[in-house]
Amino acid sequence: MTKQTLSFSRTDSAKFFRTLNKRVNSYFKDNNIKRTGNWKLWLKTIIMFTIFLAPYFLILTLNIPGWAQLLLTIVMGIGMAGVGMNVMHDGNHGSFSNKEWVNRLMGSSIYILAGNVYNWKVQHNVLHHTYTNIHGHDEDLEAGRILRFSKHSEWRWHHKFQHYYSILLYGLLTINWAITTDWQQMKRYMKRKLSYGEFPNPVANWSKLVISKIIYIAMWIVLPMLILDAAWWKILIGFFIMHYTAGLILSVVFQLAHVIEDAEMPLPEKNGTMKNTWAIHQLRTTVNFGAKSRIVNWFTGGLNHQVEHHIFPHISHIHYGKIAEIVRETAQEFNLPYNEYKTTRKAIAAHFRYLREMGMKPALQA
Repeated sequence: MTKQTLSFSRTDSAKFFRTLNKRVNSYFKDNNIKRTGNWKLWLKTIIMFTIFLAPYFLILTLNIPGWAQLLLTIVMGIGMAGVGMNVMHDGNHGSFSNKEWVNRLMGSSIYILAGNVYNWKVQHNVLHHTYTNIHGHDEDLEAGRILRFSKHSEWRWHHKFQHYYSILLYGLLTINWAITTDWQQMKRYMKRKLSYGEFPNPVANWSKLVISKIIYIAMWIVLPMLILDAAWWKILIGFFIMHYTAGLILSVVFQLAHVIEDAEMPLPEKNGTMKNTWAIHQLRTTVNFGAKSRIVNWFTGGLNHQVEHHIFPHISHIHYGKIAEIVRETAQEFNLPYNEYKTTRKAIAAHFRYLREMGMKPALQA
């Protein structure tokens, strides 16, 4: 990863963000509501944790047939993704509650999802939200050599097939957290002295990672092996299915917001300056999808409203549907793009078309 320092343009002669911010502030003030979550978010939290953990306890305590156990691991994966998108995400953005301890508690749910708070905040809050879709800075665009998400990435011969095999790899997202990614990220981020807020004590940070991983393995692998009358490999298969389900959901939701036809992937000037202001950059690099679907809105934690989320990451996702009209109208008023796909199906099709285009040998691309 490059260490080039980037800066966004400060020139916004039309004062887009100032106008938008004022209108959004007025919405909350006029309606006398908080920017953080409310009872709807608390209810959703209970539901998501139930979907995630209830099957786990059922498997451990009841004599359930093997085929039913496998189905329950899929349900657990759905719940795992739901907790990540609705609870952990808002918590680690500080938007779940106006009480900091509640945000820390909800954000810490990432530990039972196989992740790490420090790593997630650096990768997501710092690198992704600041340098969205900028090659070499936004790590969410990095997929090693096996996938090519940007025209600025090196092309390899196997990329011409990536629109076929990519979906098979998407499910490995969270299990990679559990096994390798967290260790690699912490080493890299600590070396670069990156943090979201105060830089942590290295010994304490590494200790937290080690202890949390030990507890995670004990909860999801060792305990089932001790309690269940099942072969060890069957338990590992169930663990993998849970993770694969969650990883597939989370990966697709992210890709539809950024790795898609309408999302720009600009590069800085040689001096590290970006062409647009930060807010306008977010408009150009982010895409909404399925915004009218109540199911998609509810389950994805508003992550289908990525435009609103990227401009106002400290506002809880339960408000995105309401402020979307303000953002859309303001963008149109200032003759700026507001990228969105009416349905999730159309966004998925656009994503795989984009993968196919990125898989073409550069000389053959239009």
